[in-house]
Amino acid sequence: MYARNVSLHLKANTAGEFTRTLEKDVLPLLRKQHGFKDEISFLSSDRSEAVAISLWDRKENADKYGREIYPQVLTSLAKVVEGTPKVEAYEVSNSTFHKIAASN
Repeated sequence: MYARNVSLHLKANTAGEFTRTLEKDVLPLLRKQHGFKDEISFLSSDRSEAVAISLWDRKENADKYGREIYPQVLTSLAKVVEGTPKVEAYEVSNSTFHKIAASN
């Protein structure tokens, strides 16, 4: 399993709109992607920062999403995000939720 970790700085007072945009625009796109497994998003306590982690079956599917669909996601989020989101990618080593183990 593979994870994309996106860190975003939110414009002032847009946390609610960020959450609504994820639900209405981003999650439907993600659910249509081959290999997509789950999305988990977090807001900082002051609601100025967000982290969105998407989980994928394989690196290749996450990379394809990053190339082909993620630019649309950035456009959808432009009204609530300040600056350029930071994207990091990881191989998942453990997950109690998904009942997986590291691939060796």
